[in-house]
Amino acid sequence: MPNFCAAPNCTRKSTQSDLAFFRFPRDPARCQKWVENCRRADLEDKTPDQLNKHYRLCAKHFETSMICRTSPYRTVLRDNAIPTIFDLTSHLNNPHSRHRKRIKELSEDEIRTLKQKKIDETSEQEPKHKEINNSNAQNPSAEEGGEEQDEDILPLTLEEKENKEYLKSLFEILILMGKQNIPLDGHETDEIPEGLFTPDNFQALLECRINSGEEVLRKRFETTAVNTLFCSKTQQKQMLEICESCIREETLREVRDSHFFSIITDDVVDIAGEEHLPVLVRFVDESHNLREEFVGFLPYEADAEILAVKFHTTITEKWGLNMEYCRGQAYIVSSGFSSKMKVVASRLLEKYPQAVYTLCSSCALNMWLAKSVPVVGVCVALGTIEEVWSFFHRSPQLLLELDNVISVLFQNNEEKGKELKEICHSQWTGRHDAFEILVDLLQALVLCLDGINSDTNIRWNNCIAGRAFVLCSAVTDFDFIVTIVVLKNVLSFTRAFGKNLQGQTSDVFFAASSLTAVLHSLNEVMENIEVYHEFWFEEATNLATKLDIQMKLPGKFRRAQQGNLESQLTSESYYKETLSVPTVEHIIQELKDIFSEQHLKALKCLSLVPSVMGQLKFNTSEEHHADMYRSDLPNPDTLSAELHCWRIKWKHRGKDIELPSTIYEALHLPDIKFFPNVYALLKVLCILPVMKVENERYENGRKRLKAYLRNTLTDQRSSNLALLNINFDIKHDLDLMVDTYIKLCTTKSELPTGNSETIEST
Repeated sequence: MPNFCAAPNCTRKSTQSDLAFFRFPRDPARCQKWVENCRRADLEDKTPDQLNKHYRLCAKHFETSMICRTSPYRTVLRDNAIPTIFDLTSHLNNPHSRHRKRIKELSEDEIRTLKQKKIDETSEQEPKHKEINNSNAQNPSAEEGGEEQDEDILPLTLEEKENKEYLKSLFEILILMGKQNIPLDGHETDEIPEGLFTPDNFQALLECRINSGEEVLRKRFETTAVNTLFCSKTQQKQMLEICESCIREETLREVRDSHFFSIITDDVVDIAGEEHLPVLVRFVDESHNLREEFVGFLPYEADAEILAVKFHTTITEKWGLNMEYCRGQAYIVSSGFSSKMKVVASRLLEKYPQAVYTLCSSCALNMWLAKSVPVVGVCVALGTIEEVWSFFHRSPQLLLELDNVISVLFQNNEEKGKELKEICHSQWTGRHDAFEILVDLLQALVLCLDGINSDTNIRWNNCIAGRAFVLCSAVTDFDFIVTIVVLKNVLSFTRAFGKNLQGQTSDVFFAASSLTAVLHSLNEVMENIEVYHEFWFEEATNLATKLDIQMKLPGKFRRAQQGNLESQLTSESYYKETLSVPTVEHIIQELKDIFSEQHLKALKCLSLVPSVMGQLKFNTSEEHHADMYRSDLPNPDTLSAELHCWRIKWKHRGKDIELPSTIYEALHLPDIKFFPNVYALLKVLCILPVMKVENERYENGRKRLKAYLRNTLTDQRSSNLALLNINFDIKHDLDLMVDTYIKLCTTKSELPTGNSETIEST
């Protein structure tokens, strides 16, 4: 969408000009000066936030001294820049023309006040200019111009220019390594004979560029001692951190411009031996597209309270996001980490009540609920399921072996067999009905694993055969059988509800209304847990009998009960108390926590989407539910009237006009700009983590993160290089990186000089 200049009598727009366009500042005092100088009466009643979001001034309205060009494609204003160049008279030549940007006519008193203000400002500046002139007189090398002195306008010496070019080359190599996923270190030097391989990939690429004729690096090489490094590990780390920060800042700048965002964390991952949380942000960009971008890794802490503090500090202080604009948070974690991330969510909610805690659209509700159950047997079972899936997907031959076993077992029901084969080739462990699938597949899995382990033809190597034996033992344990049967039955009550949450916008809207019925069913199960558990346990024992699995209590419990003659605990009662009861209780409570009153109110606002309106016969009440977002609206006082117009627009549409069925379609309507409150509401609803990203093009962050983790060995992962690899398409400003590095070294008094620059003895 093009930017239009807000100045009177200025018709420039960004698509027809190479000029830079600048937002109105958020600082109230400075913003007021911009408005006063513009002389537009219609801007006076708007807040700094509204002006910053919707209005721009082109570079023609600023003195050249107020504009800084930090790179060939980046232009910024000085912190104190005020627009002073305006055409306030040309419209008088055509008095009959209509002007959208009407110029405010000043009264005599206003003119007198304005003149006096300028005189006062001039008198205030005089002492400052005297101080600057005195300092310039004492320091002949200083440039005239006061504030310009701070902008490094002195011409660079030849040595400084060469140093910058040299640093640029180093940054280019680091960025290349990140984008191409090349680890910094090469082979393990302790294991490889000296001279056989180059141990450092960075050094190798440096030498390659030198050999290809890069003059700057060649000069540095010729003046470097043989036993020295071009760039030390410490410097590499500093430069990588700067690369990471600059690339991240490009995304965060868009997030800040968008105002509202949501935070999502993915499952804990191992980065070079340390646990980290991947963090993604959701926001709507200037083109009205919902995007989910990866912004970095957070070191994971075992203590939940410390994790919550560091999580908040990193996002607000290190990354510079204002959590007051956070409208959603979601955490996808494996068993064992769920309770800690729930503490993080609670602490953020205490500080920022509008950061609604929700489910993430990329995770099936049933799997999310199962991972959150605080029962050891459930955690073990979920881990076993993932290992079984990974085992068969390590090679096509293993999947083919499983297909053959399924064909034999389901030869009397070929349709069912074909369906299970297709499911086996997919990521079925993340589906809503994963436990139903597992129960149906269990016999085939056991027979296949057993066959691989006892194969007399030696088709499988010892590693695969050994792994098959371990997995076969795990899935034929009675504790595993009971656990998956109980999970299958308990989560059957939430399956349809969860599936709708990942469906179309209308499905999500109506799912919010069905939560009461889901909770009612689960509460009924809890009240009659004796009866339900009896059926579940019977199903588990029948399955175990079918697979010739011995029914017994877990070994740990049996050992604890040795010598206790009074213990009359049966297997059925044991699993009721340790599995069924805590699982049902936890799922009821988890549903209440994740679907809070605020969350449900937000989902009710989805009736703004025209297709949902149509299904409700245009009899909707969004205004009542939208109260929680009232402070986010540009014109809250006109909300009621605007919503009425929005409903009438779609109710009396033409016969050939289809109702938009998603938020994405509604945000891209040509006339959405005439409904600013509706647009603001849709934008906030869109970024809620529970809403799926309609256009898959803008969900690259998560996909690239998964690809990076899948393709990179644990000990070769780097949080810095990972960000460069995942965000390889983001523009990078080499000049900014070099300047940042030089300032960092200057601050620490570490900036090298002469030929010893960036060299460290080995």
